[in-house]
Amino acid sequence: MSDEDKMTIDERRKYLLMVRKRYLKADKVNRGILLDEMEAITGLHRKSLVRLMASDLKRKPRRRHRGRHYGTEVDDALRVISESSDHICAERLQPNLEWIAKHLSRHGELVLSEQLLAQLNQISVSTVKRILSRIQQDKPRLPRRKPAWGNALTRDVPMRQIAWNEPQPGHFEVDLVHHSGPSTSGQYLHSLQMIDVATGWSERVATLGRSYQVMEDAFRRALTRLPFPVLEIHPDNGSEFFNAHLLRFFHDEAKVVELSRSRPHHKNDNRFVEQKNSTLIREPLGYERLDTVAQTLAVNQLYDLMWLYYNFFQPVMRVSEKIIVPSNGHRSRVKRRYDNARTPLDRLCETEAISQAQKEHLLALRDRVNPRLLRQSIYDQIEHVFSLPNSAQGVAEDIYQTLGQPINIPKGEDAWVTLLFDPITNPR
Repeated sequence: MSDEDKMTIDERRKYLLMVRKRYLKADKVNRGILLDEMEAITGLHRKSLVRLMASDLKRKPRRRHRGRHYGTEVDDALRVISESSDHICAERLQPNLEWIAKHLSRHGELVLSEQLLAQLNQISVSTVKRILSRIQQDKPRLPRRKPAWGNALTRDVPMRQIAWNEPQPGHFEVDLVHHSGPSTSGQYLHSLQMIDVATGWSERVATLGRSYQVMEDAFRRALTRLPFPVLEIHPDNGSEFFNAHLLRFFHDEAKVVELSRSRPHHKNDNRFVEQKNSTLIREPLGYERLDTVAQTLAVNQLYDLMWLYYNFFQPVMRVSEKIIVPSNGHRSRVKRRYDNARTPLDRLCETEAISQAQKEHLLALRDRVNPRLLRQSIYDQIEHVFSLPNSAQGVAEDIYQTLGQPINIPKGEDAWVTLLFDPITNPR
């Protein structure tokens, strides 16, 4: 409907008055027909028409505009007072108008009469707000410093999402899961998890606390076990990830090609690792408090077993296509299509991220492992973790006992072997 075809307010009122008589006498079906007609002719929403039909359709008289009670003298005074107060809001300014006006008068900035002082004393907050909005067009303010950075080390680290269809292995989303139980007081266990976007390969390490020593040791342990190079580390904005010691480790020792981070308060930027936090950490360990050296070592032994089981024997699905499906009158939805489920190891072997010798080594390792026995070992280790007592009150745990622990992949009759390559010291 063009603007020329639209009804005026008076025309619409006359039309609704004529239809209203029929509407009130009609049954439910005919009322619906009349509403359809009124909606098409007037352009009003159906619910608005229902409300109008229930009213008398009389126009309310306009309120008489009150003339100005305060003259230009008050405007000029408020301009000086507001400027002297650095243009603070009316709610802060109005209760202090009297003493500020007297103070400025003593300094020769304001000519203050008894009438003006009386008006400033009785003026309301809303009136001050209206006057200020009228007289303050381009108000110069004192210079404001930019807000300080929460962590200056993140200034040069770009914020982004790793693409959902990233084809190259080595782009890891990283997160830290707390095992504090109902209370966050004291020292407790954390789980560092790394998820490769391209293959679904997962790494987990337990730490006691989150100081730079234990975080560096955790990354060193994860990278030592990782069979392919790291191209990108993508955590959130936590200070446990962005500190001088850990950044030095990423650049100098781990040789990480790129560091990136999530946007603050955008959890979906780390969507892949957030999904795995539930299935690979919370499901086996729950939300119980773990806070001792013994528990940390036991959880790391559990994660060593899970490393084999979930990377070698648990198929994962990956989104292969996203289709935006438009919807009339509603938000468009995204339809996702998934590829055939394959294990992270199989996905890794399809790429060029590792050599043929490394592929053969990993496949030979999988061939030697009994997945049923491995699964039972995982369940037994979970029971062992929760059989260990928590720390006694007032007794401090020595975090250094958790550092530099070897990777414990069981060996025996099944010939489970430890990986033979070190991603930090040995080039691939």
